[in-house]
Amino acid sequence: MTATAGTVEEAGAPVPRPPGTHGRARPGPWRSRLYRWDVRYSPYAFIAPFFLFFGAFGLFPLLYTGWASLHRVELAAPDHMEWVGLHNYTRLLDDAFFWNALRNTFTIGVISTVPQLLMALGLAHLLHYRLRAATFWRVALLTPYATSVAAATLVFVLLYGRDYGMVNWALGGLGISPVDWQNGTWSSQFAVSSIVIWRWTGYNALIYLAAMQAVPDELYESAALDGASRRQQFRYVTVPALRPTILFTVVVSTIGATQLFGEPLLFGGAGGQKGGASHQFQTLGLYLYEQGWFNFHLGRASAVAWTMFLILLLIAAANMLIARRLRKSH
Repeated sequence: MTATAGTVEEAGAPVPRPPGTHGRARPGPWRSRLYRWDVRYSPYAFIAPFFLFFGAFGLFPLLYTGWASLHRVELAAPDHMEWVGLHNYTRLLDDAFFWNALRNTFTIGVISTVPQLLMALGLAHLLHYRLRAATFWRVALLTPYATSVAAATLVFVLLYGRDYGMVNWALGGLGISPVDWQNGTWSSQFAVSSIVIWRWTGYNALIYLAAMQAVPDELYESAALDGASRRQQFRYVTVPALRPTILFTVVVSTIGATQLFGEPLLFGGAGGQKGGASHQFQTLGLYLYEQGWFNFHLGRASAVAWTMFLILLLIAAANMLIARRLRKSH
């Protein structure tokens, strides 16, 4: 035997196993293969439910709507489809009501989006500084967003009533004649836009507030040392830092304006799908609804839906180009 300092090794003695391996057999080939399959395919199994639901309720309706837009399909016989090619799309180009709905969608979108985002930016700037009960004010900003569209619109219908509305009552106190908010072109579009502004301003304000809190405090401290006031800090520090967020909210608000449906439908009352007696506030969403569920032309309604989808793709492409230019400018 060989002796060393502190250890003795006898000839023929079994070699000790590493700690933690006593009595444990090596995994067989089947268990090893099962482990490899688990590591490789388990992530796909975890995300599979999302793709199943997206395929069933997102991708399939989209593709089927595109296929239906190339056929003459009536609501009375949805299983009977007659091929017409691009006739439903070319018919839209000759339809004055389609261009009217597109124009109304654009004007209501501008009237609602621009003041909404400007007010949201101002509210976020106020909340960014230390205020008493800041949590309460942030929750209060989300209250309109959490309110039902139906409930909010019905309240605004009462406010904008011609003979009994509180808005006309306030205008009468200022010596202004009552306004027929539902039957006027610009007055009805302004009324619908005010509902959108009320519901979404607080939501966008919280998005801006989160972006403001990510701006380094050193920038504000440096601006303060240079003698910049709060207004100047907001203009030269906050706004440039928020350019990507502002672009995001502009794009999201534009998409929402393109799909505007619930507010003008409920504001119009019994004939809400027409957007007023003269279609003065009929949006693309209402025009689609009227074509499919009142005129029973599902093929035309599908063509309108895909036209809206193409408009959204153009908006997304414009967003990508503007975002790329902003990155290059930095």
